[in-house]
Amino acid sequence: MVAETKLYDALGVSPTANQDDIKKAYRKAALKHHPDKNKDNPSALEKFKEVSQAYEILSDPEKRKVYDQYGLDFLLRGGAEAPPSGGTAAGAGGMPSGFGPMPGGFGGMPGMGGGGTRSFHFSTSGGGGGGGFSFSNPENIFADFFKQGGAGMGDDDDVFAQFTGGGGGAGSGKGGGRSRFGESRAGRRRPPTPEVTTVEKPLAVTLEELYKGVHKKMKIKRKTYDDGDGKRKVEDKVLEMDIKPGYKAGTKIKFKGVGDQEEGGTQDLHFIVQEKPHEIYKREDDDIRIYVELDLKEALTGWTRTIPTIDGKKFTLSKGGPTGPGYTERYPHQGMPNSKKPTERGDMIVEVKVKFPTSLTPAQKTRLKEIL
Repeated sequence: MVAETKLYDALGVSPTANQDDIKKAYRKAALKHHPDKNKDNPSALEKFKEVSQAYEILSDPEKRKVYDQYGLDFLLRGGAEAPPSGGTAAGAGGMPSGFGPMPGGFGGMPGMGGGGTRSFHFSTSGGGGGGGFSFSNPENIFADFFKQGGAGMGDDDDVFAQFTGGGGGAGSGKGGGRSRFGESRAGRRRPPTPEVTTVEKPLAVTLEELYKGVHKKMKIKRKTYDDGDGKRKVEDKVLEMDIKPGYKAGTKIKFKGVGDQEEGGTQDLHFIVQEKPHEIYKREDDDIRIYVELDLKEALTGWTRTIPTIDGKKFTLSKGGPTGPGYTERYPHQGMPNSKKPTERGDMIVEVKVKFPTSLTPAQKTRLKEIL
């Protein structure tokens, strides 16, 4: 339950709306009522100011929380105790002292003070006094919104340019002068909303899973704001992803807007594939290498080994000797699949390692000299 819904009503959203809904609603309303599109309609100027000021508060989780709990009058006073009804603390129009009679903005807030309806207006040029909140210039709110990506619609730069002439303050095409709302364009601007961060997490995968491909489910914990009371909460979320055959270490699997909720939006989450060490194989791009260890006798006289393949098959490899250290044999199309061309596979490379004795007796040395 919220204290009042005036700002939500201005944007045409419910008090349970999430940040994406609020952004989309502001984008639609601001474009509709922008003064550059309604030059002969003074009411559009007021409506543009109204939706911009509503967005400025509702897009900030902390300000939204205070507004939901105590209302806008409380927020504008900076949390000070409400003045008594009819007392000297109220200025013209029913505003707390320090606000005075100001043009534009919202009016007619119900439920604030003693007897019925209070009518008051908000300034765009500060003057909140006592540490209270004061609105930014609506043109600056609009400009910052689109420069920071707006509602993620993909055409924000083109839309914003229509109202700025390609640069400067909104509705001008130049950076100086004064805006339609009586504030210097070089004056106070709304602090930029922090950019949404990207969180990267490792995803350990076996070589067999990278060979065959696998569907995985990952349970994560994410921090969000409760739509009811605006408090921080932690919730579980299950993400599902497909590891395609042939993926390599370092491959990123990206999820947009599934992490912690921040002022600028919701974090993106990237899982980075990490290949678990394998007992017998070493991956080299799309090839895999397997080592065969021989003692000196086998290397000199001959040997036989059963070689497993990554797809679970086996074959026999024999050599009559001698076989030198580092000897290799390559078996085409027995390696890893190519993730971009699944029908193609790398090779399997068998490499020989020779284990030499650490010591020989005099008799063994003599015999070897006779033989070799």
